[in-house]
Amino acid sequence: MPTLREVRRRIGGVQKTQKITRAMKMVAAAKLRRAQSRVVAARPYARAIRDLLADMASGPAAQGGELMAPREVRRVRLVVIASDRGFCGAFNSNLIRAAQAHIAGQASGTSVDLVCVGKKGVDFFGKRGYRIAGRHPGVFAALTYGWAQSLGAELIAAFRKGETDRIDVIYNEFKSIAQSRIIIEQYLPVPPPPPGTAPKRPIDYIYEPDRPGILAALVPRHLAIQIYRMLLESSAAEEGARMAAMENATENAREMISTLQLQYNKARQAAITKELLEVVSGAEALRSA
Repeated sequence: MPTLREVRRRIGGVQKTQKITRAMKMVAAAKLRRAQSRVVAARPYARAIRDLLADMASGPAAQGGELMAPREVRRVRLVVIASDRGFCGAFNSNLIRAAQAHIAGQASGTSVDLVCVGKKGVDFFGKRGYRIAGRHPGVFAALTYGWAQSLGAELIAAFRKGETDRIDVIYNEFKSIAQSRIIIEQYLPVPPPPPGTAPKRPIDYIYEPDRPGILAALVPRHLAIQIYRMLLESSAAEEGARMAAMENATENAREMISTLQLQYNKARQAAITKELLEVVSGAEALRSA
């Protein structure tokens, strides 16, 4: 049975840990509010440009260009958007398992390489022999639209050079503070809209300079805002997962402190009872003498 000093030391250690997890929860909550506002602001524009692209690509005599033309898939590039830091529960482990399942589910003879965004993804896949075409750790500390544009340009260049036939992106979509969802989206070639989802127009517009020229300028903008939205979704989901993990850790620390306090009280009561018995026994021995 542990001594009173050992139990007191353990209680003090857990209390210090509880203070740390409570502070980390508050920091994650502040970051989550900022990340949530950014992703909510980015969604309408991303949705609008996607609808506009779907409308133009579905019109008569529409030509989407090489970025929208499907290819025979022999090489796949998977963009894995993980986090730079830990202490966010199963956020990274669930994403990595889904990425591994997606890689394993490719058709026979299809090669897969990775673009890892976030230190956790770089560390995991880099140490396990996966083919890494791009490493981008430490991007979420100062995530900007300009950086997302550069990543989108890098992916577009690889697709145009024929280094890959399809690019997929796996990330955590932010749903709420307590919920996120792992999404795998085809990034390139730009997928056509599902049947029945393209906007219906009563007339066909006349475009200047022309529809192919506008599409050629619109598709890179669409790809840049979509990768930016995915990064913002992942950032918000990460902070939500961290906030939930730190809240659970704080609650577990509270329960542990209660258990240790009860153990301490029992040990203290046993020590007092033992001392009383020794005093009574000594008094009886003196009386008998």
